[in-house]
Amino acid sequence: MARLLMVCLSHQGYHVEPASRLRVFVKDHANHSHADDLVQAAQSEIKRLTAVWSEQGAPDCWFCYHPYYKSPDLIGPELCSSFNIPYITAEASYSERRAKGAWMHFQQRVLSSIHSAAVNICFTGRDKAGLQHAAPKANLAMLCPFIDTSDFTHAITFPARPHLVAVAMMRAGDKHDSYTRLAAALKKIMHIPWTLSLVGEGAKFDEVKQLFGEFPEDRITWHGRLQRSEIAALLARSSVYVWPGCGEAYGLAYLEAQAAGLPVIAYKTAGVPEVVADGYSGILTPDGDDETFAAAIKKLIEDEHECKRMSRQARAHVQAKHTIEQAGKTLNTLLFEYAGLQA
Repeated sequence: MARLLMVCLSHQGYHVEPASRLRVFVKDHANHSHADDLVQAAQSEIKRLTAVWSEQGAPDCWFCYHPYYKSPDLIGPELCSSFNIPYITAEASYSERRAKGAWMHFQQRVLSSIHSAAVNICFTGRDKAGLQHAAPKANLAMLCPFIDTSDFTHAITFPARPHLVAVAMMRAGDKHDSYTRLAAALKKIMHIPWTLSLVGEGAKFDEVKQLFGEFPEDRITWHGRLQRSEIAALLARSSVYVWPGCGEAYGLAYLEAQAAGLPVIAYKTAGVPEVVADGYSGILTPDGDDETFAAAIKKLIEDEHECKRMSRQARAHVQAKHTIEQAGKTLNTLLFEYAGLQA
């Protein structure tokens, strides 16, 4: 999403330049020395950028993507205050659970940056509600999650044998949980002649493969990592996109699948309803309910008319709300209204 935002702003006529290559991320809350080192490194970057901007002129704004308790912005707020330029965040998040204990210091930095921002751009209603609760006086605005749809224009072929597809990294946590639930659901509809393509790689590949060890080899194709164009071509040869989405922030892969013309089956959880229109572009089922998830897959596999109807509507859904062109118009409006900026 950070890369998409940069492309989107560039398309609108803004000059976008990464200000610093410092990666502020503390994975382990017990690693206090690393956190201290990052604060010192950030101060060095502030001094460097202060010298550069004093000589060459400051930018029109500072735009920070996804500050949160493990990765606060240690540079932008101080520079914006010194040079009197607008500070903007996108997809900032605040967790009440992290307001005490080892993460408290970084959480306070995040909250301070949210308060100081000219606008905090939110991608989901859930995130906006969280920021409103934590910072009632902060400026908040909505921007729908978006993608560049230009690669996903192939005609859908609807294979004779129903073909399912999922695209996701194979890593611990929510992704592994989703693979677990997907395998459990598919075991309940083995009597239906579906096939499945899994696209992705990662540290948990062997464990994910074990989850599907009971399925006949001809049922599943393991693609590993594919390029964007290859994924688009695969989606066009498929029938339904199936991914539970445990803890999913929203899931750009859902938007890509719908843009390609695939109805989506996912959980009605976290940020998934922000990108999948239940009953229109896909079917959202209760979180963790393998039976209902399997029944939804079965429904679309067996009801060709319904599957094709949702296919058309999936594309329409993305074109209506989630394109990079529409995001550009919204961003232009927000930057002008809250920060007085024009490309």
